[in-house]
Amino acid sequence: MLKKKSAYTIAILGATGAVGKESLEILEERNFPLAGLRLFASKRSAGEVMTCQGKEWTVEELTESSSFAGVDFAFISATDSISKEYGPRLGAAGVVVIDDSGVFRMDPQVPLVVPEVNASALRSLPRGIVSIPNCTTTPLVMALKPLHDAVGVKRVVVTTFQSVSGTGAAAMDELLDQTRALMAFRDVKAEVYPYQIAFNLLPHIGSFSEGGECSEEIKIVRETRKILDAPTMRVTSTTVRVPVLRCHSESINVELEKPLTPNEARAALAAMPGVLVYDDPLKKLYPMPLDATGKDEVYVGRIREDASVTNGLNLWVVSDNLRKGAALNAVQIAESLVRG
Repeated sequence: MLKKKSAYTIAILGATGAVGKESLEILEERNFPLAGLRLFASKRSAGEVMTCQGKEWTVEELTESSSFAGVDFAFISATDSISKEYGPRLGAAGVVVIDDSGVFRMDPQVPLVVPEVNASALRSLPRGIVSIPNCTTTPLVMALKPLHDAVGVKRVVVTTFQSVSGTGAAAMDELLDQTRALMAFRDVKAEVYPYQIAFNLLPHIGSFSEGGECSEEIKIVRETRKILDAPTMRVTSTTVRVPVLRCHSESINVELEKPLTPNEARAALAAMPGVLVYDDPLKKLYPMPLDATGKDEVYVGRIREDASVTNGLNLWVVSDNLRKGAALNAVQIAESLVRG
Protein backbone atom coordinates (compact mmCIF):
# COMPACT_ATOMS: atom_id res chain seq x y z
CA MET A 1 0.00 0.00 0.00
CA LEU A 2 0.99 3.64 -0.46
CA LYS A 3 3.22 5.05 2.26
CA LYS A 4 1.96 8.28 3.79
CA LYS A 5 4.13 11.29 2.93
CA SER A 6 3.84 15.05 2.77
CA ALA A 7 4.56 14.98 -0.97
CA TYR A 8 4.77 12.37 -3.72
CA THR A 9 6.74 11.72 -6.88
CA ILE A 10 4.74 11.03 -10.03
CA ALA A 11 5.94 9.51 -13.29
CA ILE A 12 3.87 10.14 -16.42
CA LEU A 13 4.39 7.66 -19.25
CA GLY A 14 3.12 9.37 -22.39
CA ALA A 15 3.75 12.84 -21.01
CA THR A 16 3.71 14.66 -24.36
CA GLY A 17 0.41 13.18 -25.54
CA ALA A 18 -2.95 14.94 -25.16
CA VAL A 19 -3.80 13.19 -21.87
CA GLY A 20 -0.26 13.60 -20.51
CA LYS A 21 -0.34 17.35 -21.12
CA GLU A 22 -3.76 17.57 -19.51
CA SER A 23 -2.43 15.68 -16.47
CA LEU A 24 0.24 18.33 -15.93
CA GLU A 25 -2.36 21.10 -16.06
CA ILE A 26 -4.59 19.32 -13.57
CA LEU A 27 -1.75 18.54 -11.15
CA GLU A 28 -1.04 22.26 -11.13
CA GLU A 29 -4.66 23.40 -10.91
CA ARG A 30 -5.40 21.10 -7.98
CA ASN A 31 -2.06 21.80 -6.28
CA PHE A 32 -1.28 18.09 -5.90
CA PRO A 33 1.49 17.59 -3.28
CA LEU A 34 4.36 16.99 -5.70
CA ALA A 35 7.81 16.07 -4.44
CA GLY A 36 9.01 15.32 -7.95
CA LEU A 37 7.88 14.66 -11.50
CA ARG A 38 9.34 12.26 -14.05
CA LEU A 39 8.14 12.69 -17.62
CA PHE A 40 8.59 9.89 -20.13
CA ALA A 41 7.85 9.73 -23.85
CA SER A 42 9.29 8.35 -27.08
CA LYS A 43 12.77 9.15 -28.35
CA ARG A 44 11.54 11.95 -30.61
CA SER A 45 10.11 13.85 -27.61
CA ALA A 46 13.07 13.31 -25.28
CA GLY A 47 14.65 16.57 -24.21
CA GLU A 48 11.47 18.62 -24.42
CA VAL A 49 10.86 20.84 -21.41
CA MET A 50 7.41 20.98 -19.82
CA THR A 51 6.21 23.08 -16.90
CA CYS A 52 4.14 22.18 -13.85
CA GLN A 53 3.68 23.94 -10.51
CA GLY A 54 6.13 26.67 -11.44
CA LYS A 55 9.00 24.33 -12.33
CA GLU A 56 10.46 23.01 -15.55
CA TRP A 57 10.73 19.26 -16.12
CA THR A 58 12.67 17.59 -18.91
CA VAL A 59 11.11 14.72 -20.85
CA GLU A 60 13.09 11.47 -20.75
CA GLU A 61 13.06 8.71 -23.33
CA LEU A 62 11.20 5.66 -22.05
CA THR A 63 13.44 2.62 -22.38
CA GLU A 64 13.79 -0.80 -20.79
CA SER A 65 16.55 0.60 -18.58
CA SER A 66 14.54 3.62 -17.37
CA SER A 67 14.74 3.90 -13.61
CA PHE A 68 11.66 4.55 -11.49
CA ALA A 69 13.44 4.71 -8.15
CA GLY A 70 11.59 6.92 -5.70
CA VAL A 71 8.41 7.08 -7.81
CA ASP A 72 5.15 6.76 -5.85
CA PHE A 73 2.60 6.96 -8.69
CA ALA A 74 2.90 6.15 -12.39
CA PHE A 75 0.26 7.52 -14.73
CA ILE A 76 0.30 5.51 -17.97
CA SER A 77 -1.37 7.24 -20.91
CA ALA A 78 0.44 5.67 -23.84
CA THR A 79 -0.09 2.54 -25.94
CA ASP A 80 -1.46 -0.84 -24.84
CA SER A 81 2.00 -2.33 -25.30
CA ILE A 82 3.50 0.21 -22.87
CA SER A 83 0.80 -0.60 -20.32
CA LYS A 84 1.38 -4.34 -20.70
CA GLU A 85 5.14 -3.96 -20.27
CA TYR A 86 5.39 -1.36 -17.53
CA GLY A 87 2.14 -1.75 -15.57
CA PRO A 88 2.90 -5.12 -13.91
CA ARG A 89 6.60 -4.29 -13.59
CA LEU A 90 6.02 -1.03 -11.74
CA GLY A 91 3.13 -2.40 -9.69
CA ALA A 92 5.31 -5.27 -8.46
CA ALA A 93 8.02 -2.75 -7.54
CA GLY A 94 5.70 -0.88 -5.18
CA VAL A 95 4.69 1.94 -7.52
CA VAL A 96 0.94 2.63 -7.68
CA VAL A 97 0.11 2.41 -11.37
CA ILE A 98 -2.90 4.35 -12.66
CA ASP A 99 -3.46 3.06 -16.17
CA ASP A 100 -5.53 4.70 -18.90
CA SER A 101 -5.53 1.80 -21.36
CA GLY A 102 -8.02 -1.04 -21.75
CA VAL A 103 -5.41 -3.67 -20.84
CA PHE A 104 -6.35 -4.23 -17.19
CA ARG A 105 -9.94 -2.99 -16.97
CA MET A 106 -11.58 -6.38 -16.76
CA ASP A 107 -8.84 -8.02 -14.67
CA PRO A 108 -10.58 -9.17 -11.45
CA GLN A 109 -7.48 -8.19 -9.47
CA VAL A 110 -7.44 -4.64 -10.84
CA PRO A 111 -10.05 -2.14 -9.60
CA LEU A 112 -11.77 -0.09 -12.30
CA VAL A 113 -12.43 3.23 -10.61
CA VAL A 114 -14.33 6.47 -10.91
CA PRO A 115 -13.75 7.97 -7.43
CA GLU A 116 -17.18 9.59 -7.11
CA VAL A 117 -18.80 6.24 -7.90
CA ASN A 118 -16.68 3.46 -6.38
CA ALA A 119 -13.69 4.84 -4.45
CA SER A 120 -14.11 1.94 -2.01
CA ALA A 121 -12.60 -0.33 -4.69
CA LEU A 122 -9.23 1.33 -3.96
CA ARG A 123 -8.96 -0.39 -0.58
CA SER A 124 -7.25 -3.37 -2.20
CA LEU A 125 -4.64 -3.22 -4.96
CA PRO A 126 -3.31 -6.78 -5.22
CA ARG A 127 -1.38 -6.00 -8.43
CA GLY A 128 -0.54 -2.41 -7.54
CA ILE A 129 -2.57 -1.25 -10.54
CA VAL A 130 -5.72 0.87 -10.79
CA SER A 131 -7.49 1.07 -14.14
CA ILE A 132 -9.31 4.09 -15.53
CA PRO A 133 -12.52 3.36 -17.48
CA ASN A 134 -13.14 4.17 -21.10
CA CYS A 135 -13.76 7.90 -21.54
CA THR A 136 -17.41 7.21 -22.43
CA THR A 137 -18.02 4.84 -19.53
CA THR A 138 -17.00 7.43 -16.94
CA PRO A 139 -19.74 10.02 -17.63
CA LEU A 140 -22.24 7.20 -18.13
CA VAL A 141 -21.69 5.71 -14.67
CA MET A 142 -21.58 9.19 -13.12
CA ALA A 143 -25.11 9.76 -14.43
CA LEU A 144 -26.37 6.26 -13.62
CA LYS A 145 -25.01 6.00 -10.07
CA PRO A 146 -27.51 8.37 -8.33
CA LEU A 147 -30.44 6.88 -10.26
CA HIS A 148 -29.33 3.34 -9.47
CA ASP A 149 -28.94 4.20 -5.78
CA ALA A 150 -32.36 5.88 -5.70
CA VAL A 151 -34.59 3.31 -7.40
CA GLY A 152 -32.42 0.83 -9.31
CA VAL A 153 -31.54 0.80 -13.01
CA LYS A 154 -33.02 -2.08 -14.97
CA ARG A 155 -31.85 -1.38 -18.52
CA VAL A 156 -29.62 1.18 -20.26
CA VAL A 157 -29.52 2.16 -23.93
CA VAL A 158 -26.70 4.60 -24.68
CA THR A 159 -25.60 6.18 -27.95
CA THR A 160 -22.30 8.04 -27.79
CA PHE A 161 -21.15 10.95 -29.94
CA GLN A 162 -17.38 10.93 -29.46
CA SER A 163 -14.96 13.69 -30.36
CA VAL A 164 -11.82 13.09 -32.38
CA SER A 165 -9.56 13.90 -29.42
CA GLY A 166 -10.50 10.46 -28.13
CA THR A 167 -8.27 9.09 -30.90
CA GLY A 168 -5.42 11.49 -30.21
CA ALA A 169 -3.64 14.56 -31.53
CA ALA A 170 -3.26 13.15 -35.05
CA ALA A 171 -7.03 12.78 -35.34
CA MET A 172 -7.57 16.36 -34.20
CA ASP A 173 -5.10 17.53 -36.84
CA GLU A 174 -6.85 15.42 -39.47
CA LEU A 175 -10.24 16.98 -38.71
CA LEU A 176 -8.79 20.48 -38.97
CA ASP A 177 -6.86 19.67 -42.16
CA GLN A 178 -9.90 18.11 -43.82
CA THR A 179 -12.08 21.07 -42.84
CA ARG A 180 -9.62 23.54 -44.33
CA ALA A 181 -9.34 21.44 -47.50
CA LEU A 182 -13.10 21.22 -47.98
CA MET A 183 -13.59 24.95 -47.40
CA ALA A 184 -10.97 25.54 -50.11
CA PHE A 185 -12.65 23.02 -52.46
CA ARG A 186 -9.69 20.64 -52.29
CA ASP A 187 -9.73 16.85 -51.94
CA VAL A 188 -9.30 15.49 -48.43
CA LYS A 189 -7.01 12.77 -47.13
CA ALA A 190 -8.27 10.18 -44.64
CA GLU A 191 -5.39 8.56 -42.77
CA VAL A 192 -6.35 8.27 -39.10
CA TYR A 193 -9.94 7.20 -39.83
CA PRO A 194 -11.11 4.91 -42.65
CA TYR A 195 -13.29 7.69 -44.09
CA GLN A 196 -13.49 11.47 -44.07
CA ILE A 197 -14.48 12.72 -40.60
CA ALA A 198 -15.03 16.41 -41.45
CA PHE A 199 -18.76 17.09 -41.99
CA ASN A 200 -19.41 13.38 -41.48
CA LEU A 201 -20.24 10.78 -38.81
CA LEU A 202 -18.64 7.36 -38.42
CA PRO A 203 -20.71 4.72 -36.56
CA HIS A 204 -17.51 2.82 -35.90
CA ILE A 205 -15.13 3.10 -32.94
CA GLY A 206 -12.62 0.32 -32.46
CA SER A 207 -12.73 -3.03 -34.23
CA PHE A 208 -15.83 -4.98 -35.22
CA SER A 209 -16.74 -8.38 -33.79
CA GLU A 210 -18.35 -11.10 -35.88
CA GLY A 211 -21.65 -10.10 -34.34
CA GLY A 212 -21.26 -6.55 -35.65
CA GLU A 213 -20.47 -4.81 -32.36
CA CYS A 214 -17.59 -2.36 -32.08
CA SER A 215 -14.99 -3.03 -29.40
CA GLU A 216 -15.87 0.36 -27.88
CA GLU A 217 -19.48 -0.75 -27.46
CA ILE A 218 -18.42 -3.96 -25.74
CA LYS A 219 -16.15 -2.01 -23.38
CA ILE A 220 -18.97 0.27 -22.29
CA VAL A 221 -21.23 -2.65 -21.40
CA ARG A 222 -18.63 -4.60 -19.44
CA GLU A 223 -17.09 -1.63 -17.66
CA THR A 224 -20.44 -0.18 -16.58
CA ARG A 225 -21.42 -3.46 -14.96
CA LYS A 226 -18.07 -3.78 -13.17
CA ILE A 227 -17.98 -0.21 -11.80
CA LEU A 228 -21.59 -0.28 -10.60
CA ASP A 229 -21.17 -3.84 -9.27
CA ALA A 230 -24.22 -4.81 -11.32
CA PRO A 231 -23.21 -7.89 -13.33
CA THR A 232 -26.73 -8.55 -14.63
CA MET A 233 -27.61 -4.97 -15.59
CA ARG A 234 -28.88 -4.88 -19.17
CA VAL A 235 -26.78 -2.41 -21.14
CA THR A 236 -26.51 -1.84 -24.88
CA SER A 237 -24.59 0.85 -26.73
CA THR A 238 -23.90 2.36 -30.14
CA THR A 239 -20.75 4.43 -30.54
CA VAL A 240 -20.37 7.19 -33.12
CA ARG A 241 -17.34 9.34 -34.00
CA VAL A 242 -18.34 12.94 -34.70
CA PRO A 243 -16.48 15.95 -36.16
CA VAL A 244 -16.00 17.65 -32.79
CA LEU A 245 -12.54 18.39 -31.44
CA ARG A 246 -13.19 17.80 -27.76
CA CYS A 247 -15.85 16.38 -25.40
CA HIS A 248 -17.94 13.25 -25.72
CA SER A 249 -21.73 13.43 -25.66
CA GLU A 250 -24.18 10.66 -24.82
CA SER A 251 -27.87 10.05 -25.33
CA ILE A 252 -28.89 7.79 -22.44
CA ASN A 253 -32.21 6.00 -22.08
CA VAL A 254 -32.79 4.24 -18.77
CA GLU A 255 -35.52 1.88 -17.64
CA LEU A 256 -35.76 2.05 -13.85
CA GLU A 257 -36.92 -0.52 -11.33
CA LYS A 258 -39.29 1.97 -9.69
CA PRO A 259 -40.90 5.28 -10.71
CA LEU A 260 -38.78 8.43 -10.63
CA THR A 261 -40.06 11.75 -11.94
CA PRO A 262 -37.79 14.01 -13.98
CA ASN A 263 -37.65 16.48 -11.08
CA GLU A 264 -36.70 13.70 -8.67
CA ALA A 265 -34.03 12.59 -11.12
CA ARG A 266 -32.72 16.16 -11.35
CA ALA A 267 -32.47 16.36 -7.57
CA ALA A 268 -30.64 13.02 -7.34
CA LEU A 269 -28.23 14.00 -10.10
CA ALA A 270 -27.62 17.46 -8.63
CA ALA A 271 -26.58 15.83 -5.34
CA MET A 272 -24.02 13.65 -7.11
CA PRO A 273 -20.44 14.95 -6.71
CA GLY A 274 -18.94 15.88 -10.05
CA VAL A 275 -22.30 16.16 -11.85
CA LEU A 276 -23.74 19.47 -13.03
CA VAL A 277 -27.42 19.52 -13.93
CA TYR A 278 -27.71 21.90 -16.87
CA ASP A 279 -31.32 21.56 -17.84
CA ASP A 280 -33.85 24.21 -18.82
CA PRO A 281 -34.97 23.45 -22.39
CA LEU A 282 -37.49 26.31 -22.52
CA LYS A 283 -34.53 28.68 -22.14
CA LYS A 284 -32.50 26.57 -24.58
CA LEU A 285 -30.26 25.49 -21.71
CA TYR A 286 -28.77 22.05 -22.37
CA PRO A 287 -25.24 20.62 -22.37
CA MET A 288 -23.03 21.06 -25.42
CA PRO A 289 -19.36 20.24 -26.04
CA LEU A 290 -18.62 23.98 -26.03
CA ASP A 291 -19.94 24.18 -22.46
CA ALA A 292 -17.98 21.23 -21.08
CA THR A 293 -14.62 21.80 -22.79
CA GLY A 294 -11.95 22.34 -20.15
CA LYS A 295 -14.42 21.66 -17.33
CA ASP A 296 -14.26 18.97 -14.67
CA GLU A 297 -17.97 18.34 -14.30
CA VAL A 298 -20.16 15.86 -16.13
CA TYR A 299 -22.99 17.95 -17.59
CA VAL A 300 -26.48 16.40 -17.59
CA GLY A 301 -29.56 17.84 -19.27
CA ARG A 302 -32.64 17.05 -21.39
CA ILE A 303 -33.93 15.02 -18.41
CA ARG A 304 -37.39 13.86 -19.37
CA GLU A 305 -39.84 10.99 -19.14
CA ASP A 306 -39.78 8.20 -21.70
CA ALA A 307 -43.43 7.11 -21.90
CA SER A 308 -42.64 4.21 -24.24
CA VAL A 309 -41.54 2.01 -21.32
CA THR A 310 -42.50 1.69 -17.67
CA ASN A 311 -40.35 3.94 -15.48
CA GLY A 312 -38.34 5.30 -18.40
CA LEU A 313 -36.15 8.42 -18.49
CA ASN A 314 -34.04 10.09 -21.15
CA LEU A 315 -30.83 12.01 -20.39
CA TRP A 316 -28.30 13.96 -22.44
CA VAL A 317 -24.77 13.94 -21.02
CA VAL A 318 -21.61 15.81 -22.08
CA SER A 319 -18.15 15.46 -20.56
CA ASP A 320 -14.61 16.53 -21.43
CA ASN A 321 -13.01 13.24 -22.44
CA LEU A 322 -9.45 14.46 -21.84
CA ARG A 323 -10.24 15.65 -18.31
CA LYS A 324 -12.87 13.60 -16.47
CA GLY A 325 -12.60 10.89 -19.09
CA ALA A 326 -8.86 10.45 -18.48
CA ALA A 327 -6.42 12.87 -16.80
CA LEU A 328 -8.68 14.25 -14.07
CA ASN A 329 -9.86 10.78 -13.12
CA ALA A 330 -6.23 9.66 -12.72
CA VAL A 331 -5.36 12.61 -10.48
CA GLN A 332 -8.53 12.09 -8.41
CA ILE A 333 -7.59 8.43 -7.89
CA ALA A 334 -4.14 9.51 -6.66
CA GLU A 335 -5.76 12.07 -4.36
CA SER A 336 -8.10 9.42 -2.95
CA LEU A 337 -5.15 7.14 -2.20
CA VAL A 338 -3.19 9.99 -0.60
CA ARG A 339 -6.14 10.77 1.67
CA GLY A 340 -6.48 7.08 2.51
